[in-house]
Amino acid sequence: MFEIRKSKDRGSANYDWLNTNFTFSFNGYYDPKFLGFRSLKVINEDFLKGGGGFPFHEHKNMEIITYLVSGVLEHKDTLGNSAIISSGEVQLMSAGAGIKHSEFNHSKIDDVHLLQIWIEPNEYDKPPAYQQKNYNNSSDKLLLLASANGERSSLILKQDVKLYRAILSKDENFSYKLKKERHAWIQLISGKLLINDSVILSSGDGLAITEGEILNFKGDELNNHFLIFDLC
Repeated sequence: MFEIRKSKDRGSANYDWLNTNFTFSFNGYYDPKFLGFRSLKVINEDFLKGGGGFPFHEHKNMEIITYLVSGVLEHKDTLGNSAIISSGEVQLMSAGAGIKHSEFNHSKIDDVHLLQIWIEPNEYDKPPAYQQKNYNNSSDKLLLLASANGERSSLILKQDVKLYRAILSKDENFSYKLKKERHAWIQLISGKLLINDSVILSSGDGLAITEGEILNFKGDELNNHFLIFDLC
């Protein structure tokens, strides 16, 4: 079964320094139909204005992925990490028993475009950890970014989830086999996507897939950029 989460139906908030869209219920935005999907709890699409950012704040028992679409982000945390995250890089912070961090736009002028993703872990109160990886050298149409066992040199998640980045040009396609009793969430970052010749996603749309099947993806614009979450 497919269920589309249209971009225009997402929650949103606008501040002097931040424009954000909430795929699932988050902070003051509540939609009882969209409380998350399986262990995937948050997908926020954030646009940080020059110099803007999130001051130090705490997280516990959540796998927090920052996916940089464009711009440069500056990260600091209570583990002593100080990092610059650029477009094409992925950060994974396992909050565990507790971690405080800040995230700021490294530029005073240019915007940062990112996806903030939270996944509920399958173990709790573990020591917090930090990972970061640059994927700019990969030209793979389908690239594994994170997984439970770190296969194919992916970041290691404390949950039975595989997170892929996919990029298709116009009329380019590939198929993905979703195994029995697995589920998927598709998040389209940019472009237009045709799935199984019947479902059309536009930029910002999400798609819940609640049972395993063969998924056929075809790009419908010049650059079609999306994420695939393969979930238990």
